[in-house]
Amino acid sequence: MAAGAPQPSAGSDWGKADFEAIYDCPDPRTYFRTLRPLDYQIPHHGQGVFRALAEHLQRRRPGRTPLQVVDLCCSYGVNAALLNHKLSLADLYDRYTDARETGGLSAVLLADEDRTFFDELRRPEAVRTIGIDAAKRAVGYAERVGLLDAGFAENLEAAEPSARLRRTLAGTDLITVTGGVGYISATTFGRLLACTPEPPWVAAFVLRTVSYGPVAELLAAHGLVTERLPVRTFRQRRFADLAERRAAFTALQARGLDTTGKESDGFYHADLYLSRPAADVADVTVERLVPLTG
Repeated sequence: MAAGAPQPSAGSDWGKADFEAIYDCPDPRTYFRTLRPLDYQIPHHGQGVFRALAEHLQRRRPGRTPLQVVDLCCSYGVNAALLNHKLSLADLYDRYTDARETGGLSAVLLADEDRTFFDELRRPEAVRTIGIDAAKRAVGYAERVGLLDAGFAENLEAAEPSARLRRTLAGTDLITVTGGVGYISATTFGRLLACTPEPPWVAAFVLRTVSYGPVAELLAAHGLVTERLPVRTFRQRRFADLAERRAAFTALQARGLDTTGKESDGFYHADLYLSRPAADVADVTVERLVPLTG
């Protein structure tokens, strides 16, 4: 499962186009080449939100070790790249779709060049980033080029975390996901939070075609209050075809949601949910924490 994965695996009944093949390649070029024409943009929105949350959490712990962020469905480390480096999603699209810049390189040479590329752009306030994804080659690439401090190719829907992952999760401050909910369920979140002595914040972009209710209930059982950002939704990507659009509108109608000004523009839209301990919710509103532009 990739960061903000915009489609289910083959055989799903979600009515979405099948791009499964792009999520576990030796390097990210096919991923970016495939998604650019669809204006896939949810990692761009995640960049502003996750940076704002990380900076807020870090200010509350001066003098302590760097914040630890766990990115679910991390794929090639796209969210980690945007969180910790002086670049944009457009920069990544340009790098991986420009035949003159990276088109002729082998996956091994590209990884070598990417490590230098990201090292030179790393922000001084970078956080420790852990990635989890069932796609072994994608996680391996992100770890190899230095985007992830640690990567875990584990499917927590199917199995308990490994001993190494359990140890790593113990220090988590923030869990992020840009669209994987629906592919991962409350099962994954429950297994993660069972490994964290203090419940971390959870920030999730969730397609409006998907209910976040079961996950929110699970998080509540761990002492986290879930809020939906009420003032806006976020574009994920364009519908790939008419069948996708029809399936999305059917799902939204079943949920009683109006598509006017949202999916009617030809894009999937996602809500942002933020889950925090009740004391943190009382301390500052989600609207104050989250940048509303971009």
